[in-house]
Amino acid sequence: MALRIGDQAHDFSLINQYGKLCQLSSFRGKKVLIYFYPKDDTPGCTIEACTLRDSFKEFQKAGIIILGISTDTIKSHERFVKKYGLPFTLLADENKEVVKVYHVWGKKKFMGREYMGTKRMSFLIDEQGRILKIYTDVKPKEHAKDVLRDVSTVT
Repeated sequence: MALRIGDQAHDFSLINQYGKLCQLSSFRGKKVLIYFYPKDDTPGCTIEACTLRDSFKEFQKAGIIILGISTDTIKSHERFVKKYGLPFTLLADENKEVVKVYHVWGKKKFMGREYMGTKRMSFLIDEQGRILKIYTDVKPKEHAKDVLRDVSTVT
């Protein structure tokens, strides 16, 4: 069943770009943006990550933790973070457990070809671990701005 606004966000434990275990529940008391993206160092994903990076101070002021999740490897995340100076956490979901629980893994289409992959979606989580907002139609260039605008209206 798909997640809805007001639902409790599913807890998870994944490894970050530095090989450290990161658990969603450890951020209770803070807002969290979980952004799911298809692949490190690809055009749309790089634009999205860099706009989040460029707005990072505003996210910090708003008290929002950013967690990026893809099915890429820890090493891939490490390279991506280093190459673009990303100041937030990227988590490796190599077994596709979290992308499936959050219903962001599914059929995609590119140039007429169908395949399974991670959909570009985000979840804004409140301090109690409940979903405040779900972003299903994420535009990489606009996403950071959209979240920062919305955070004051959904709380």
